[in-house]
Amino acid sequence: PAWLRRLCGQLLSERLLRPNGVQAVVRGIMEGTGGCGGAEAAAVDWRKCDAVAKILASCPQQCLSLEDYYSLVCPQILDLLHIQDKLTARQFQRVATSTLLTMAKEHPQLAEKHLLQPLLAPLLRGSQA
Repeated sequence: PAWLRRLCGQLLSERLLRPNGVQAVVRGIMEGTGGCGGAEAAAVDWRKCDAVAKILASCPQQCLSLEDYYSLVCPQILDLLHIQDKLTARQFQRVATSTLLTMAKEHPQLAEKHLLQPLLAPLLRGSQA
């Protein structure tokens, strides 16, 4: 029903905007998709990662602006690249990469400001030294 979809979307959006909300949402959605399972399982995993990326790249209606959403969510997306557990890290890196690509296609200026510049800052500092 439409009311249930709206309520789930609202709860998901509220969780995303909290500290560590992106990681909690990704963990909740991706739970149980890891492990060895051949090419078919890997394809399902990639599709699930892409679906999560589309969710993360979409600004919720509760947000005041797209800029506010990106400023809250993008640092959390970059944090997904630093997960230590190897199996979890692979999935989180797929989600982060797919989200970055989706955001860069949809809103290049915001993605550059909130994702690419922070991601490339150490490289730029090293090349200038």
